[in-house]
Amino acid sequence: MNPLWSDCIRGLEPYSPGEQPAMAKLIKLNTNENPYPPSPIVLSALRGAINADLRLYPDPDGKALKQTIADLLGLRPANVFLGNGSDEVLAHAFLGLLKHPRPILFPDVSYSFYPVYCGLYGIEFETVPLDAAFQVDIADYARPNGGIVLPNPNAPTGMALGLAPLRSLLAQNPDSVVVIDEAYVDFGAESAAPLVQDYPNLLVIQTLSKSRSLAGLRVGFALGDPGLIEALNLVKGCFNSYPLDRLALAGAEAALRDTRHFETTRRQVMESRDWLATRLQALGFQVLPSKANFLFVRHPLRAARELQQQLRQRSILVRHFAKPRIAEFLRISIGTAEECRQLVAALGEILQGE
Repeated sequence: MNPLWSDCIRGLEPYSPGEQPAMAKLIKLNTNENPYPPSPIVLSALRGAINADLRLYPDPDGKALKQTIADLLGLRPANVFLGNGSDEVLAHAFLGLLKHPRPILFPDVSYSFYPVYCGLYGIEFETVPLDAAFQVDIADYARPNGGIVLPNPNAPTGMALGLAPLRSLLAQNPDSVVVIDEAYVDFGAESAAPLVQDYPNLLVIQTLSKSRSLAGLRVGFALGDPGLIEALNLVKGCFNSYPLDRLALAGAEAALRDTRHFETTRRQVMESRDWLATRLQALGFQVLPSKANFLFVRHPLRAARELQQQLRQRSILVRHFAKPRIAEFLRISIGTAEECRQLVAALGEILQGE
């Protein structure tokens, strides 16, 4: 370990993103990217933003994009915070809203960036076990805490809670910030955005990476009471005054306005997900009910790591997490209809020993 490092980073275990190899004819089902391209209107907006104004800084507040988000969700711009992807928004929330004497709570099977932020910022945390069916039980969070973070739908399980249990969670924790991470909400779950005006302790975080096909543009946002948004703005102002560049602002606004493309592509993903779930079950897999753009599955007779490796030999990538409780599961991103068919065919061959 280099002696020039700051003491605060020694021992940190950073988040490990999904593999991004350069392989020919690759079927990439390991990073939950949208299999369909962005809206043509987005691409046109990006081309239009490539002009002499790139010499100028972007709007540090992203006023036009905030207004677009607020109009879409029935909120005010003061309820909206913008960041360079939802990961940055989450990072600011951990530092600005969740660093307290009591530990924060989040599920034991969840987005693996949460403990990374806690390690980086020195935040105490406790993981709350999912039940035997890998579901969140709101009653388990009725204990003293410094904040609660729930991905909904959860990752990597894909399972989601409805608004009724989220209301109960918010009501039983009025003195704690409750962060609902909705990276995958557009694939069939209910957003907690309508609850923002009723609960001043609620922060909802979304991204354009998944349902808007803009993982490469890096745009995320938070929705919350102006008092919470003010804290995020304070952290942002001490970190990066211009988190979204001119292209990101233009592309994001265009993506949110093109509701037709959004509805078409997300429904294609959901239809492929449901088709794939049925086919995998026919092959003997246990498939958790998903409201995301991925499935979490395991086979009772085959090791997950072995299946992942054999799929990779066929140029099909899926994600495996060598972690307690889920080491025998694979997370499979939903690809195009043809990619899903090829995955099912490959798994059929592997299970038959071909």
